[in-house]
Amino acid sequence: MPTTTDHRTIADLTAAHRPGQSLEQAFYLRPDIFAADMRLLEDRWSLAGHVSEVAEAGNWIVAELGAQSAIVVRGEDGAVRALANVCRHRGSRVCVEKSGSGAMLTCPYHAWTFRLDGSLRAAREMPTGFDPAAHGLSPLPIKIVGGLIFISFGDAPPPFGAAEAAIAAMTRLYDWENAQIAARKTFEVSANWKLVMENYHECYHCGPSHPEFSVLHALARPNNRTLSSEPDPRTGLADFEAWAPVSDGRETARVMRSALSDGCLTGSRDGRPMAPPMGRAGALWDGCCVFGELGLLSAFLAYADHGLIYRFIPRAGLESEIEVIWLTADESVAGRDYDLEALTWLWDVTSQEDKLIIERNQAGVSSRAYRPGPFSLMEPGTRAYVDRYVTELALAVGKP
Repeated sequence: MPTTTDHRTIADLTAAHRPGQSLEQAFYLRPDIFAADMRLLEDRWSLAGHVSEVAEAGNWIVAELGAQSAIVVRGEDGAVRALANVCRHRGSRVCVEKSGSGAMLTCPYHAWTFRLDGSLRAAREMPTGFDPAAHGLSPLPIKIVGGLIFISFGDAPPPFGAAEAAIAAMTRLYDWENAQIAARKTFEVSANWKLVMENYHECYHCGPSHPEFSVLHALARPNNRTLSSEPDPRTGLADFEAWAPVSDGRETARVMRSALSDGCLTGSRDGRPMAPPMGRAGALWDGCCVFGELGLLSAFLAYADHGLIYRFIPRAGLESEIEVIWLTADESVAGRDYDLEALTWLWDVTSQEDKLIIERNQAGVSSRAYRPGPFSLMEPGTRAYVDRYVTELALAVGKP
């Protein structure tokens, strides 16, 4: 891994950050800053998946963030829980696949078994006085909004506040609670997670780097977007912007309607519908899409006929993943109601392009010649994201 000669403390680096500029090299290269980043991220909310993945009792998925791992499972009582994926015997991972189903959860190391609510069911050859009730899987905070499952690895994650209502309104319009997963793909990116997120939050690069996206989305053009708190008369949705750090610690979020190019109704090769409509939005075909995000790592995008969930996952200092999940209307079937390759085309090719440009970005940031540069007028989202990250990191490292 490249190194940096900047040995200032994290507190000194955050204090020296100049708003309106990209970060100092140390933020992308130093292991101690990556470790501080992970503590910050673990304490916040992140997207784990969609409720359709745990539709029946015994269904479970694994969601990871750095060294942390969670099991999201639906119990016999119908409740969806998040449990630390750490056996209470000697710490082994309990679920080693990405998803599965069963009447119980069994640790593959020594065969301790846990009920679907996390309580310990059986542990062999334990001494007298062993208390099973004290050795269940540790519960984690979980919140489900409009079919989106959010979890936290912290004890007291930020309250959702008004963000919950904004996300609920968006997912209700597109009926995401009853959607199903059509496809998922993971893109491995050899770069620091912050470069991945900075790229996601601006469309200054869209024209030169994403010709497919730019043809379909007005967002790729300058002066294309103004936020409006007034509800749209057709959809009833109002833009929601709570993106700066707040004094009461509420989770940050954004929900933003964005126009497609003239004549385009969805994110397809020709802009024409390609799947059954989703919720009330499909009846409108209003030539818009909706971008949403919550916290520092989770994002989603809704078209009238399909949706996307983005899970951004830091793995190591210069290793990240982008997981893209495509949603379609309930009971729609690939090959009958839509062509899967056509459905996934735009954000498959766009994600591949993002991987390339982000890795080039990391190569330059890792070099001796790198210096922070100014953000353009088309990068307000990235500027806000960077400034918010610096503020929250400073607060986090300042805690006792």
